Amino acid sequence: MSAIKSPSPSRFFTIGLVTSWYSSNIGVLLLNKYLLSNYGFKYPIFLTMCHMTACALLSYIAIAWLKMVPMQTIRSRLQFFKISALSLIFCASVVSGNISLRYLPVSFNQAIGATTPFFTAVFAYLMTLKKEAWLTYITLIPVVTGVIIASGGEPSFHLFGFIMCIGATAARALKTVVQGILLSSEGEKLNSMNLLLYMAPIAVVLLLPATLYMEKNVVGITIALARQDFGIVWLLLFNSALAYFVNLTNFLVTKHTSALTLQVLGNAKGAVAVVVSILIFRNPVSVTGMAGYTLTVIGVILYSEAKKRSNK
Repeated sequence: MSAIKSPSPSRFFTIGLVTSWYSSNIGVLLLNKYLLSNYGFKYPIFLTMCHMTACALLSYIAIAWLKMVPMQTIRSRLQFFKISALSLIFCASVVSGNISLRYLPVSFNQAIGATTPFFTAVFAYLMTLKKEAWLTYITLIPVVTGVIIASGGEPSFHLFGFIMCIGATAARALKTVVQGILLSSEGEKLNSMNLLLYMAPIAVVLLLPATLYMEKNVVGITIALARQDFGIVWLLLFNSALAYFVNLTNFLVTKHTSALTLQVLGNAKGAVAVVVSILIFRNPVSVTGMAGYTLTVIGVILYSEAKKRSNK
């Protein structure tokens, strides 16, 4: 007698989850761009702190009150320091990414962000001496070449914005590798929702002095802006809540599909974000730039396939 299989989530539920994940991912990216560049709210550290505050509060509600996942506790002071280190890298990634959006169009930002696998492979080798199959490394050549071509053909190229975006992409890859090293033992593993629950408040503590020192009187300026146009308050609240839902839907899509499906969807998301941002912000795009970005996306898809085959 065969075992009864537990019913899989309905196709509509999965489609709804993926749609929510796409909407929140692209939505927070476009809103960040609008606030930091078009609206003129030039405070990326404060904006990141708002995001982390929302993540801390909403993570607690989701886990402690709604019981979406069982709460996992921090078991030692060492584990707390490891989570703090991850939070610092996470802050660097998000702040750098938000700063880059002040200077670069979303389309070019996404092209650079697609090089994350390259940095992940480099950091994995440098920190763990983990070698991939030679074919995997070859697929990284079009990933990097595409960004070089896209940079040369980008009408809105800005060197400082480019450096910040590269820094954000590298920090994102570093967090993935460091997380695998620091929280690899069975007793220290945390699911992504619990990890965010502990990382977000630490991030707020780290970002508060940074924003007070580097973005002087930002609270007073925000209050003054709100008196002129209360819409800024709703924009910040919605944007911050959306930043949490990016993480929540990321977890749910992985849970109900697979990490590989998420990776494939992520590759397509970058292309969708580029098209949507060009339609909304009307930023000029050259044929060379689009050719470079297309080459990068093809490289990322080939990299995913090579990784999948080498792990079999």
